[in-house]
Amino acid sequence: MDVLEWARFPAVEGCRTGRAWLRIQGNLGLAKNTLQAYGRSLHEYLLFCAQHGVDAESATREQVSGFVRSLLEKEGRPHKGNSETDVQPRLANATVQLRLTAIRLFYDYLIEEGIRPTNPVGRGRYTPGKSFGAERGLVPRYRKLPWIPNDDEWTAVLKAAREEPLRNRVMLAFSYDAALRREELCMLETGDIDPAHRLLHIRAETTKNRQDRVVPYSPASGTLYAAYLVRRNELSRDRGPLFLSESRRNLARPLSIWTWSKVVTRMAERSGLPGLTTHTARHLRLTDLARAGWDVHEIAAFAGHRCIQTTLCYIHSSGRELAKKLEHGMAEIHAWRARMFVEMLQ
Repeated sequence: MDVLEWARFPAVEGCRTGRAWLRIQGNLGLAKNTLQAYGRSLHEYLLFCAQHGVDAESATREQVSGFVRSLLEKEGRPHKGNSETDVQPRLANATVQLRLTAIRLFYDYLIEEGIRPTNPVGRGRYTPGKSFGAERGLVPRYRKLPWIPNDDEWTAVLKAAREEPLRNRVMLAFSYDAALRREELCMLETGDIDPAHRLLHIRAETTKNRQDRVVPYSPASGTLYAAYLVRRNELSRDRGPLFLSESRRNLARPLSIWTWSKVVTRMAERSGLPGLTTHTARHLRLTDLARAGWDVHEIAAFAGHRCIQTTLCYIHSSGRELAKKLEHGMAEIHAWRARMFVEMLQ
């Protein structure tokens, strides 16, 4: 079955090689959200090529750089509720990198098919004395630390969550306890829960790296979950998706990731914390595990990370925590130096 929504990227559907490449990705089991993101990225690139008289299949690095320039100069959409002139900052670095990733993979496919000899995007070239890919790509990659709420801010989030339906409170609790990604949370099924041992089974097909894992949840979340089951049975007694829509339009239908995003946005507005996202609870949980003294490899296994470098990007100490450590450490050093100074002069 074709899972691609071709109406979202007609330029790709109208390009023989683009359509074939994206369909191959779908046939090989790429996640639906990733497929949609790749399709939109390639669609935007093919539109740029058509507007500037560029043959996409034979485009040069210079012509691809023109597309990059258009992305870097592209204005964001207006903020919700603000005037049309109040626009968001230009496209984020991560968004530009996603566009380039899709284009690079498309050209990899053209090389494999013998349609062109080189990739105008490239992954970097080997330089003697340097690791592979050490040369800078078309656009530098920025890595920003995730926003981690402090205790007062997290309390504000929980107060905002108290006004939400029981289902949403359970979802927030699970997303923190098990450090769940948005897709992992929304795709939980009734059979994934082990209430006797308070464990969640995160199935491989719902994860980003296609690796399953089993993670615990707290007694408090177990109490919320038991109460939610009563409400869920009123909507449907069928086994399957755990979290169901309660709206009249989609009553008892599986909750979508977009609905959950809207719920979190609503809580962010109510708590006055615009930085709150569906990933914040995950970030906070992993950081809390680091604060509790967990080894980075243990945290990586808990989070479902294949590489610990990814874990290190998620967990970090706040400036306030670092200042306290510095103050405490310097006090010990100062005491040691003072003691040595006295001993040496006696």
